[in-house]
Amino acid sequence: MRDRRVSWVQDLTWRAEAVAYDVFTFLMRLMPTDFASDVGGWLFRRFGPMTRTHVLAWQNLILAFPEKDEAWRQKVLGDQWESNGRTVFEFPQMDRILPSTGRVELVGRERMQAIRDGGKPVVFVSGHLSNWEVMPAAIVDSGVVCQMTYRAANNPYVDKRIRDSRARYGVRLFAPKGGDGARELLEGMKKGESVALMNDQKFNRGGVAAPFFGREVMAAPGPSRLALRFGTVLQPMSVQRLKGARFRAVVHEPIEVPDTGDKTADIAAGVAAVTKFVEDQVRERPGEWFWVHRRWPKAAYVELAEKGLGPPP
Repeated sequence: MRDRRVSWVQDLTWRAEAVAYDVFTFLMRLMPTDFASDVGGWLFRRFGPMTRTHVLAWQNLILAFPEKDEAWRQKVLGDQWESNGRTVFEFPQMDRILPSTGRVELVGRERMQAIRDGGKPVVFVSGHLSNWEVMPAAIVDSGVVCQMTYRAANNPYVDKRIRDSRARYGVRLFAPKGGDGARELLEGMKKGESVALMNDQKFNRGGVAAPFFGREVMAAPGPSRLALRFGTVLQPMSVQRLKGARFRAVVHEPIEVPDTGDKTADIAAGVAAVTKFVEDQVRERPGEWFWVHRRWPKAAYVELAEKGLGPPP
């Protein structure tokens, strides 16, 4: 039933958006998986640079790689637009992009099996690398019971469809970000369920400062706090695109959060370790990271503007 606080115009707009989402999903699921991925990659590579967010992505590249030249930045941004487009067009088909379907090579399978069979939860951490939906898909496809955090869509009808899409490939446990989500994560871990969180977005309120490409950023302390509370590890994962809609999901060596009794310092150490992990992955494959969000403090962008290093030519 529609929320009485929402105007009928807003509700109608949301319903129209949901219909468009349904049409898009229907068309994508009709296509062969690689073809759908190719179409999305071509469209975003062609039209992404025309958007306002391209300017932000260009600024981010300057902040992260000030030593690189213009040609290198243009190539990386083209690659990241293609990666983003492929990810969007692959989402309706994620139930077909799993280790069990042969489209995802799982490196560190034995570690994942140990988590599944060990009876002790871990805190999976990662970033928006390549098609980041592959990470939760690989976790649940490996039989690990895991709470997946997500940011709910503003449109409630579209949000339900996103949940249903994820349910097709086994992701049925959700913990919306915020106070309610934190309680769900705690309850899940008490029952032995692992949790998975993305750790490469700006986190101002309650965030912890950590170095990222030579500048301090505010990062989420939640993963490290959970690991400390339950005496477990941070389990990094990364996703790499191989060719088309085929991937490599890597289960890296776990990160031990120090437990010295100084909780503030221990959490800060965990946050720094996770942030360094993300930076290492971005440096290795810069064209596969999600460059179109404000990762650095406002002052960094003001500094660029003052130097005349804002928009691309």
